Formats: sequence, C-alpha cells, structure tokens
Amino acid sequence: MIFAAKKTFKGGVHPLENKHYTESCPIEPVPTPRQLVLPLVQHIGAPCKPLVQKKQTVALGEPIGRSDAYVSAPIHSPVNGVVKDIALASHPVIGRTTAVYLEAVPEENPPRIPQPQRFDEHFDPGTFTPEQICTAIQEAGLVGMGGAGFPTRVKIDPNPAMPKHTLIINGCECEPYITCDYRIMLEWTWQILAGIRLAARAAGCQTVRIGIEDNKPEAVKAFEQALSRCRCEEDIQVVVVKTKYPQGGERQLIRAVLGKQVPTGGIPPQIGVCVLNVATCAAIAEAVVFQKPLTHRVVTVTGRAIARPGNYYVPIGMSVQDLLAHCGGLTERAAKVVLGGPMMGFAIADLTTPLTKTCGALTVLTREDVTEPKYARQQTACIRCGRCLAVCPEGLNPTKIAHAVKHFRMDRAEQYYLSACIECGSCSYVCPAHIELAGYIKTGKLLKAREKKRLG
Repeated sequence: MIFAAKKTFKGGVHPLENKHYTESCPIEPVPTPRQLVLPLVQHIGAPCKPLVQKKQTVALGEPIGRSDAYVSAPIHSPVNGVVKDIALASHPVIGRTTAVYLEAVPEENPPRIPQPQRFDEHFDPGTFTPEQICTAIQEAGLVGMGGAGFPTRVKIDPNPAMPKHTLIINGCECEPYITCDYRIMLEWTWQILAGIRLAARAAGCQTVRIGIEDNKPEAVKAFEQALSRCRCEEDIQVVVVKTKYPQGGERQLIRAVLGKQVPTGGIPPQIGVCVLNVATCAAIAEAVVFQKPLTHRVVTVTGRAIARPGNYYVPIGMSVQDLLAHCGGLTERAAKVVLGGPMMGFAIADLTTPLTKTCGALTVLTREDVTEPKYARQQTACIRCGRCLAVCPEGLNPTKIAHAVKHFRMDRAEQYYLSACIECGSCSYVCPAHIELAGYIKTGKLLKAREKKRLG
C-alpha cells in the first residue's frame, strides 16, 4: 500500500523499531493469578481512598477505591476474591504507594476473554445521550491508556469555556518494541470505532481524525474498510503520518494532523482539540454499552530474553513476575526489566511491582541490548554540536536545561522551559557526548515539585 501524504512534525528521531518480536502475535488472554495488587494511584489527579476492608469479599467489577475529586478515576476489582490486606506496594513511577491486596478464588475466575465481535457496522451511538456516556466513563474508571493516565471523563466533558470541535485518535505506537495498540487496531477495529463515535458524541466534536503511522498499513486498511461499511467517511477520516519518534505524543500528533500548535504549558482543549488513545476508545465502548469497568488491558511482553513474546490480555494488578512466568520466563540473563518501552519506560528492580491501567508493555533488555552503543557509553563533556536542539520536538535547548539542573539552578531551568519538556528522550538518544539529558530534566522536575510542596 502506497500513501500519498505523510504528515509529521519538526524534530524527532528514528530508533530501531524491534517490533518483529510481537507484531504478528494475536492477543492472548492470561489466566487469573492467585494474588493481585491494586495501587490506589493509577492516574493523574487525586489518589483514591480504599472502599474495602481487610477480609472483605469482593466481586469482579466492584469498586475498591474512589476519590471525590473531579480529576480522579475509581478503581475496580478485576476478580472475585477476598481482600487480604491494604498496605504499601511498589509503584513503577512514585516508588511506593497504598494498594489493595486481593486473593482470587481460582474456580470463580476463568480467564476473561475479549469479545470485540459484539460490535459491528450497525452500532448506533445515538442511542446514548452525552450525559450517559460521560457518566458511564467516569463510573468505569477510564483513564488514558497510552501512558499519561489522565481521567477520560475530564478530557471529554463538554466545557463552554473551551469547546472542542475536533477529536484526534492516537493510533501511533512510536515507542520501540511495543505492539499492543497495533494488535487491537487489527483485532478490535469495530469496538474501537464504536468508542470513537461515543467519545465524539459526548465531547461535541464534529470532526474526527484517526492518526496512524505509515508503518502500519494493515491498521490503516482495517479502519478505512470499517468506515466505508458504516458510511462514516465524511465525519471520521484516517490520517497517515510519518513513522517517527515521538509521533505518538499528543502535542506532536496534533501538529502533524492539524498543523496547529498547543501553547507551551497549555492543553489541547485550548485550541478546541481532544486526543484519545485507541485502547482508551475500546474501553469506552465496553464501559458505555456493557457497563464494564476498566479491569483488564492488553500488554505487550517483549524482548529477546522472553521465551514467549506476545500481546496478552492481562488483569490489572497482576505482578510483573507472574506475567513473565506465564510467558515462559527468561531464556537468557536479563539486564533490565522495563515497564513500557526503552525510550520512556521505567526500569524496575522489584518484580512484584503490579501492572496498572497505564502499563502497555513489559520490555526485557539483555546485557547486549543495554551495552550497544546507543544505550551505554562513557559520558564526556558537551561539544556544543546542537544535535539535541535539532531533534527536540518541543524546540527546547535540552543541554541548557540539564546543566541548570546539574548545578541546582532551578530558577534558570524554568527560564529554559523545564516544564515544557515531554521527556521523550530524543536528546539523550542523539547526544554524541553520551550525556543523559532527559535524566537530568526528569530530576529537575522532581526537585521543582518537591520545592513547591515544601513552600506550599
């Protein structure tokens, strides 16, 4: 398939894709483990408070954590089971947080099987009012499943002060190794399309654009055929964008698809745009039509050290070690286990860390992977080559920000727009001096947050 137009953005890099491990692997349901751990922080916004007590019996889909804050999302039990404890647990981002420990009853928890065949071209989003859609999304605990974890209800809620006219669907999976979104685009096309139409109705968007990279021609074909069958081509269009990292960032996708710029420090609704991930749209369809909360998601398990790489339908709260065991374990010594991809993921040391709503991949890197030239080299002095400026998708000067953080000049780092960095890691990837620029910037944001908390 040949595409005439390949829209893109300025900057970015082209890391090795390494998607061959799993791109041809159909989604496979995973048996329910005996123990699950549900962190009460799985989204941007206010953390949830437990709704259950120790030794309490819970049912599949029952709420176990909730917050009254507007920017939050409830958490539900993915199993029929018993609350064993409410205690601290490992968290891939914040280190430790309060979590609900559940023990599943094996005979009452067969593997949950996805059922995308329940959706087809006859689906009518008009049978649901915008209010019903928004309420169902909130009650189901939906958050952005592409990684950020922003509560979906807050994203699509109509706001007269910032009306949304365009809905952009993110079908760009630019991070190396990861293929979970690609597989659901192929296997769950009608379910995703149902969720897209429901989200557009709730948000009041008249225009919908589905952004898919040009290295996914089968996904483009699947959506174009589906749109033709349900006669939605006028309102919903597929936009083919150039394969480049970080094309999946919402600011970069808006720039590529619409040619518009989100103001620095601003949000897409300021320019009338809402962006949703394809996995989130699939979850919207289940939540609105079948009242199913977000308790499972597709996770790519990948890397050359994995015995059975693949795309797995996993209960949220399953531990990394249990999922690795289901995949046959490791075939050789692993140097790093990363939640996410190698560019923006988090390396973890504790394999009891549970999978959350935003975790779309588990990448295992071998010693050879992390000692290749682009991953582990000796750091030298900055040579002022300007490569980091050329690839930064936000047009920043990563070197100046990193040097300010290194010398604890947080005021200077803010002057260089520290908070505008999307932490994509493109600057670190191309730096010939091997300076971990993105690492310094992440540290700077953490220091700034602590400073604000202390002063507040």
